Amino acid sequence: MTGNSSEFSVSGQRYDRRGPVRWLWSHLRSHPVYLLGFLGGSLVMIVLNAAVPPLTGAAFDAVLGGRGDAGSVLGFIALILVVVIVARGLTDVVARLSSEVLAKRLERDARDELYVSLLGKSQTFHNRQRVGDLMARAANDIRQLSIMVTPGIDLIVDSGLTGIVPLFFIAAIDPRLLLVPGVFAVFFVAALWHYMRQLNPVATGMREQFGDLNAGLSQAVRGIEVIKVMAQEGQERRRFRSYARLYRDSFVRNGLVQARYLPTLLFAGTVAGALWHGLYLQSTGAISVGDLVAFMGLVVMLGFPTQMSIFTFSLVQIGIASARRILDIVTSDTELQQRDDGHAAPITGEIVFDDVTFGYDDGGEPAVRGLSFTVKPGETVAIVGETGSGKSTLTKLVPRIYDVTSGRILVDGVDVRDWDLDSLRSQISTIEQDIVLFSRSVAENIAFSLGQRADREAVIRAAEDAQAAEFVSELDDGYDTVIGERGVTLSGGQRQRLAIARALLTDPAILVLDDSTSAIDSATEDKIQQAIGRILDGRTTLLITHRLSQIRWADKVLLLRRGELVDCGTHDELIERSRLYRRIFSHYDEAGVEAEAGVGRPGQVGAEVGVGRPGEVGAGREAGAGSQNGVSPDDGATILASEQGGAR
Repeated sequence: MTGNSSEFSVSGQRYDRRGPVRWLWSHLRSHPVYLLGFLGGSLVMIVLNAAVPPLTGAAFDAVLGGRGDAGSVLGFIALILVVVIVARGLTDVVARLSSEVLAKRLERDARDELYVSLLGKSQTFHNRQRVGDLMARAANDIRQLSIMVTPGIDLIVDSGLTGIVPLFFIAAIDPRLLLVPGVFAVFFVAALWHYMRQLNPVATGMREQFGDLNAGLSQAVRGIEVIKVMAQEGQERRRFRSYARLYRDSFVRNGLVQARYLPTLLFAGTVAGALWHGLYLQSTGAISVGDLVAFMGLVVMLGFPTQMSIFTFSLVQIGIASARRILDIVTSDTELQQRDDGHAAPITGEIVFDDVTFGYDDGGEPAVRGLSFTVKPGETVAIVGETGSGKSTLTKLVPRIYDVTSGRILVDGVDVRDWDLDSLRSQISTIEQDIVLFSRSVAENIAFSLGQRADREAVIRAAEDAQAAEFVSELDDGYDTVIGERGVTLSGGQRQRLAIARALLTDPAILVLDDSTSAIDSATEDKIQQAIGRILDGRTTLLITHRLSQIRWADKVLLLRRGELVDCGTHDELIERSRLYRRIFSHYDEAGVEAEAGVGRPGQVGAEVGVGRPGEVGAGREAGAGSQNGVSPDDGATILASEQGGAR
């Protein structure tokens, strides 16, 4: 399945994506029982409704004809009318119920299709999207599809049949009576076509303006803290007001198009012309008074499609515009395709970068270029470099969050593009500095990667290993406490400990630590590193950090600069031979290399106490005047301005 294919399958159903109308029809026809109930019920109901005027006309003729059996005739007509009205009511219920179910199932299926599509999109795609606009499409535009079906298409079908069926009954009375209604039908179709052409761009503009309005609101809500801190409420209020004004103007344009709707005026002339023509034929004896009554009753029925079309077609146009916006998302190129026969196997942990180049934007400066290195199973590799050198980008290429621009990445000898994504990503855990938590319970956040398969005991054990159990027990509902959106109710250190617990629970084959202990104090970090150390044995670890307590126990260090690998070796080797490496940890100079190895008194810059791999007693404890963990206060990122890289 590809992101821009013309056919898309959800729950065994295939949907045609070659246009909004085709797409909508493919959704509707996937529910044939309700579609038949809606269309068939509406047709029968309109036929029965159109039979009432001829029966009424027959009653007039029975009374005016002076027949002796007029009473029995009227009684028979009355009985037929009762049967017709009861049957009309029952079929109307069937049609309305079917249309409501059809509308809700269209809404459900379209939302499911959009959500599945969003989950399958690449991170590059999501980087380009505005969250507010996506939410507008997923919520309001999807809702417009339901409104388009009922009352939109529901009334259009009813009114359309009401405009067609009476013509057959009129022809049955006298074909000459079709003159005026026939002329009206021609002008009505022409006026409606012109109305739809004017309405289409207006409806599209309305949906786009709503997306902009929602995107602006979402950005303001997400950045409310920055807005308040910088006292920019006035500016944001004016910005939102401009979005609201544009949205209002689109509604005004929609109203102006509807105000110039001609069929209502045409219908008034049609009623007058039909009455004149019917009276003329009745005066010549071509039709009876009862026929005239039946004819005018049928002509009046034509007013229903005239009145309904002024807003029902507007609902349909808005629905089609919404469908087009949804299709723009689901058919867009994802830059990341999943192979149906992708490789799936347990990962041992070998990672090979073979001349890898990647850029976020086509034609832009690559974030990483020409990377070639090998990580053996079970190795711990530290990745260091100046800010913007491409460290985080490198780690995102391994689980295929992004696809390489050129070159290849092999995991256990298989190109990541040939792996089954679920199999690949389920065996890789990432702990990032920018922690993403969900507005769910603590237990659900820890067990997120395992879904419903994690038991409470395993969740508690992971929290204890990540040194999170203590603060979790102090929450109101413990592990059942629902935390705020993105974990805003927790401190930075608490969020990181929950993320570490989540990673520990997955028992990953490859572990990525992206400055994952930056918001944790030294004492807690030592305990967490001991917990991490217990899962490092036999697992490949990619470690992004400037903390020497972590770098020192790496098997090797990759040094990046402006997206390129400039050196590789152990920490001691790089300190000895790399000037750039010493600049990154600028508090080390050539004369202080011995002190960095552990010689010196606690409190002396660069002195370390008990440096070792996590899991060992005193692992990672460092002391340094004015520093944390032996690193300068700016986290070891003092770099010459001339060496700043352009890569992310």
